[in-house]
Amino acid sequence: MRRGCDHPAGAHTGDVPTLASATVGARMWLLIEHDGPWASHLENCDLPADIAELVRRASERGIRPQLIRRPGRRTRQRGQGLRVLVGYAAGENPWLAGGVIAGPDDLDLDAVMAGVVPESCILEDEPVFLVCTHAKRNACCARIGLPLARRLAEVLPDRVWETSHVGGDRYAANLVCLPHGIFYGSMSQAAAIAAANAYRSGEVILDRYRGRAGIPEPSQAAEHFARVHTGELSVGGVAVESSRSEGDVTEAIVRCGEVRFQVVVEPSVFQAPCGTACAETITTYRLVSLDRLAPVRYATPALT
Repeated sequence: MRRGCDHPAGAHTGDVPTLASATVGARMWLLIEHDGPWASHLENCDLPADIAELVRRASERGIRPQLIRRPGRRTRQRGQGLRVLVGYAAGENPWLAGGVIAGPDDLDLDAVMAGVVPESCILEDEPVFLVCTHAKRNACCARIGLPLARRLAEVLPDRVWETSHVGGDRYAANLVCLPHGIFYGSMSQAAAIAAANAYRSGEVILDRYRGRAGIPEPSQAAEHFARVHTGELSVGGVAVESSRSEGDVTEAIVRCGEVRFQVVVEPSVFQAPCGTACAETITTYRLVSLDRLAPVRYATPALT
């Protein structure tokens, strides 16, 4: 345990389970370039008026605002407009678009809510990677996230941003892959490079995979266990078609390619290996059952 770290032992090494922990309320994103400083909570940041207004409008609409900045030295000068990225992570065809706007009125956030690219932005043809480095929120995010962001930026120039809090301090360093909203946690530099390269090829890596943001945690767990069972790693190759919960137990119908499974999961408590110095328990999920469903057959109408 590093000095100043109050997380359970193993939290930053992958020994603590990360599955089904991606931020649930993040189906739409607004990323705003701002070099800082960042207060512990976004709403408490002393932001320029135009950025504060964008944050307010996004929050009112259920769009997740994030402050971003380039790893390393800060070179961008204010007065050149606001650099923004907007993302729509819901559904099978997520997208990410970017632009430089003069002010809040130049960005149509209602279009984002409708799944439409705002007129002031242009679709991005490459994914973007966010590394949480929000030191004021938690020191571990900066201690592990800063060097990781800089290393990843060396491998993928112009595609990597430091970002404000994404959720899950205990999983630092955290990596988010957009536009799909794929979350990874407890990332080493090598693991982050591998995950980023996999995402650019349209795949996920299950080691340290937190899940896809914007869907309930039990559904994230069902997706995870279906991937483990089938070996399906393509980003769009697995989808939760429906789910229902009774008490703590969730039953989900998960499609893997052309095959469908009934996956039942329930919460499980992981006791962190921190000895008598820490009594923290972590809620994760365990697989109750996973059954392949018979294919749906449709009767062929008789010829007359």
